[in-house]
Amino acid sequence: MAKVWVLGAGQLGAMLQQAAYPLAVEVTALPPEQEALPEIAPQDWVTVEREQWPDTPMTRHLAEQPGFLNRDVLYRIADRLYQKQMLDELGIATAPWCNVDEQAHAESIHQQLGEDVLLKRRQGGYDGKGQFWLYQDQGDEIPGDWLGAAIAEKKIPFTEELSLIGARDSQGNTVFYPLTLNLHRNGILMASVAPLGRVAALQSQAEAMLGKILDAANYVGVMAMECFRVGDTLMVNELAPRVHNSGHWTQAGACVSQFEMHLRAVAQLPIKAPEVRGQSVMINVIGIERNTQWMTVPATQCYWYGKDVRPGRKVGHININHPEKSAVKAALADLRPLLPENYGEVIDWVLEHLPKA
Repeated sequence: MAKVWVLGAGQLGAMLQQAAYPLAVEVTALPPEQEALPEIAPQDWVTVEREQWPDTPMTRHLAEQPGFLNRDVLYRIADRLYQKQMLDELGIATAPWCNVDEQAHAESIHQQLGEDVLLKRRQGGYDGKGQFWLYQDQGDEIPGDWLGAAIAEKKIPFTEELSLIGARDSQGNTVFYPLTLNLHRNGILMASVAPLGRVAALQSQAEAMLGKILDAANYVGVMAMECFRVGDTLMVNELAPRVHNSGHWTQAGACVSQFEMHLRAVAQLPIKAPEVRGQSVMINVIGIERNTQWMTVPATQCYWYGKDVRPGRKVGHININHPEKSAVKAALADLRPLLPENYGEVIDWVLEHLPKA
């Protein structure tokens, strides 16, 4: 039985463990803070559920293993400065940007990038954290602790946010899922819809972009590419070298989920183009207690992460999948009264973007 060790023991690690059983792959998730260091065999593989981790005895131990895939590229992609430099070197469209070095001033950044500029921490930051807006008309200044620790991006008036989940094996074969339409609120993913026929014309463009990135990094496993759509052009927002929240719909909506696909690639098993099954919607459960009545709604799969509930924290998700779009819409109607009032606008957004037929 192949053995895969996962750096990180959150919900992504748990879902990798769930996907491993049919493959006869043993997956063990390791918290970075764990003091007891496992004995890792030379033929074992090491992967991650996160691209950033603290410096601990556990993380140093894993980094020394010969089977730690993508070790060097993970370290670089975790730095947004490197991400941007890599995209520029590959000729892949991304928002105009500049480095925020120790001598940076808001005035010069506005001259270069425009009136509204988003600062992003080079490392860390997710779900809306690690970001700071500079507005020229408000006279905002760069906080001192951001100097030398951030990049600045021009505000992009995008049409919508799309993501592409792709996978590459050690032989260089690549496969991709359909483009996914995403809704964010305060930087947190709230819902995803896939597949979506009206964005299918952008699929080849997206695959060419992500395929080029995967090959350039000699990457093995699943990677997510988050994009802004500007007319008929895609611009990369950020890369996630791991399984990704916007790919959770694949658990119900594809013959091979993103979690199984990642393990196939990592454990040297065949990867294949994922057959999509019907219409899928994913609703993130953010900062609210579990309602077991969600489990009664037809066409749904409910995932609860078992984490303490805190405002703004991802504590679960609900996948909806059915061959008939009318059944997906019926499930959304059944879920509406079972979710907090603020989810009404999320469900309205999904209904607006679901294919009509």
